[in-house]
Amino acid sequence: MSQRNRTRPGGSATALSAAYDTALLDLDGVVYTGGDAVEHAVDALAAARGTGMRLAYVTNNALRPPEAVAEHLTELGVPAGAEDVITSAQAVARLIADQLPEGSKVLVIGGEGLRLALRERGLVPVDSAQDGPAAVAQGYGGPDMVWRRFWEACAAINAGAPWFASNTDLTIPSPRGIVPGNGAAVEVVRIATGAEPQVAGKPLPPMHRETVLRTGARRPLVVGDRLDTDIEGAFNGDVDSLLVLTGVTDARKLLAAEPRHRPTYVDADLRGLLTGQPEVVDAQDGAFRCGRWTASVSAGALVLDDDGGEDERGDGDATGGTDGRAGQDRDREAMDGLRALCAAAWTHAGDGACDLDPAKALERLGQ
Repeated sequence: MSQRNRTRPGGSATALSAAYDTALLDLDGVVYTGGDAVEHAVDALAAARGTGMRLAYVTNNALRPPEAVAEHLTELGVPAGAEDVITSAQAVARLIADQLPEGSKVLVIGGEGLRLALRERGLVPVDSAQDGPAAVAQGYGGPDMVWRRFWEACAAINAGAPWFASNTDLTIPSPRGIVPGNGAAVEVVRIATGAEPQVAGKPLPPMHRETVLRTGARRPLVVGDRLDTDIEGAFNGDVDSLLVLTGVTDARKLLAAEPRHRPTYVDADLRGLLTGQPEVVDAQDGAFRCGRWTASVSAGALVLDDDGGEDERGDGDATGGTDGRAGQDRDREAMDGLRALCAAAWTHAGDGACDLDPAKALERLGQ
């Protein structure tokens, strides 16, 4: 089904790790949160790699250079090299280099990852508006970002320098909960200058272009936890996507998703790469069934019934044994119910966002 008119999650008779050649994986909320790996991520990625699937790590976080990200992944038990990491810093550096001559000065509002990416493209990072920058590049600077950096950005932009932003994620997950992301910092500069940046990161095309150029993916699968970056980015690139519920998106947000935020597949975590995905089928009277669950709309609410039906999941299991399948079974029934609810909600909403009450239906799934 085209990404443009999706009304239900897709199905796959084979494991996703076999159906796609490259997984374009978001990091925060998908592979790790802060310094810790997300549950099941390490084993699932190792199994996917073992089937021949290439793993590429695509992040809107422009703070750390690819080498540092790869080192962190390797420490967590996910072996990776710098060539496996694609950042929004790299995407925005290419965007700037396409518009400015080599050797141009660029005022950096961000961290070392952004500086290195600019140098890679033959640009010269500077720290002050008094250095005569030809552009301003803004990326996530971490919790210790000095307020004066915003002053410099505003001075350069107000003097006429074009403004580029690595990404506009308003929030990011952390071990202490949801915290401000680069998008929040971009808003500070926007309010002070009235200017609008050119943005490179997900969900916009420059990031997708950078990822394809660096990975050579022919059958990519975008894997993420955010509807407004990962899934919308896949939509804009017209490629398939897998949403995992280990980050900022919960079931309620997923059900309310408008078309550009609807993933091809949904699963609890990265173990979803290792199995087939169940098909959501039409039931009677506008209802939808997945596994044992049937979802429908009644009296302004989403309704979920247990009909005792056969499990419709695809039977591919890239682990080749029972251990991975047993681990998946813990969340499988709830995911089947959620997929059926997505079909009912998205069909009802059409081109908009579903406003039906999902509370009782989600309560049945323990969501």
